[in-house]
Amino acid sequence: MPMNLLHRIENASFPLSIHEEADIQCAAVLVAAGFLDANLPAPGITERRDGVILRITPEGRAALRRNRGTQA
Repeated sequence: MPMNLLHRIENASFPLSIHEEADIQCAAVLVAAGFLDANLPAPGITERRDGVILRITPEGRAALRRNRGTQA
């Protein structure tokens, strides 16, 4: 789930390299939602698919705070 990735990287140091296909797909969803800035491989690329997450945006940080509030 994309929000699980966002929670996992919440306290990471950026830029952050990601290599797993599932993480790249989740990151793409989070970029589309405006929650991350990232350099990701284009869809359909079959060779090495690594991505780099540059930062969690202010919107992403706000989503993390909202999500924490609903889990309490």
